[in-house]
Amino acid sequence: MARKRFTAEFKTNVVLTLLKEEKQIGEVAAEHEISPNQLRNWRREFLENAIMVFSQSKQEKELRAKEKAIEEERNQLMAKVGQLTIENDWLKKKSKEVLGYDWEAKSGFKR
Repeated sequence: MARKRFTAEFKTNVVLTLLKEEKQIGEVAAEHEISPNQLRNWRREFLENAIMVFSQSKQEKELRAKEKAIEEERNQLMAKVGQLTIENDWLKKKSKEVLGYDWEAKSGFKR
C-alpha cells in the first residue's frame, strides 16, 4: 500500500481544526483517516514554525529588494556590453576604412 501524501493546505486546515479544540484529536484523526500521532506531529511542526509567518515577511521584502537591485545592475551591465560591442565594431570598421584591411599589422594590434 502506497503512503498517503497530503498537501500543505490540507495539513493546515486539519491543524487549525485541532487548534480550535472543538473536537478531540481522536475524532479528527478518525474523520480524516489519519493517525493521531501524525496529527500531533503536524500540530507540533505548525506551532514551531508559526513565528516564521511574521518574521518571514521582512526577510522576503529584503530578499525581493536585493533581487530587484541585482536585476537592475544586470540590465545596466548588459546595456553597457551592448554599447561597447557596437563601439568596438564601429572602430574596427573605421580602422579598415582608414588604414586598410591590414590595419592590425600596421597598428601593432594583437589579439
